[in-house]
Amino acid sequence: MTTTPPFKRLTREEMAARVANDIPDGSYVNLGIGIPTLISKCLPKDRDVILHSENGILGMGPGPADGTVDPSLLNASKEPVSLLPGASICDHSMSFAMMRGGHIDVSVLGAFQVAGNGDLANWDTGAPDAIPAVGGAMDLVAGARQVIVVMEHTTKDGQPKIVEQCTYPLTGAGVVDRIYTDCAVIDVTPRGLVVRSMIEGMTFETLQAMTGAALTL
Repeated sequence: MTTTPPFKRLTREEMAARVANDIPDGSYVNLGIGIPTLISKCLPKDRDVILHSENGILGMGPGPADGTVDPSLLNASKEPVSLLPGASICDHSMSFAMMRGGHIDVSVLGAFQVAGNGDLANWDTGAPDAIPAVGGAMDLVAGARQVIVVMEHTTKDGQPKIVEQCTYPLTGAGVVDRIYTDCAVIDVTPRGLVVRSMIEGMTFETLQAMTGAALTL
């Protein structure tokens, strides 16, 4: 007999909305593939956030509302997007110079694993059927002022994705500032992982049991 846990995990859209609500007004932000891409649809209407895409867009908007797709206007995830007033297009060299030069305020990425010290692994699991794909992630985590990870708290088979030490190849060492999952918001601090909030019905003891690194409140 199975029992229903006393909490309901956030959906991917709810996680994206949670991150979007915390992005400061006036920020230049790069959104990675997967859940981060959904953030562009959730940003508060009264907030001026400039989205950067590493393939060379500054001032990116969401997908065309009228369904009219311009196949030459795609984000780094190869999804159709729009341009907001004042947007600009540049080549890869200029786009990566923005990332490496410290001109991006916030980088939001997905992850396979995040370690308790902020190490990030998000480009290769080493599995036989995996296709390694780092893209511009290494440049982003090295250059962005703040690095946010948004991901499910555990793998599909229930293994922790927040771990004591990453077992997958690193994207960056000690680069993650905050983790949003479908169960909690956790900061990476000099004194370790600090839980800032948990979903309704979640207890600290249950969250710790789902996590492979020590947490504190």
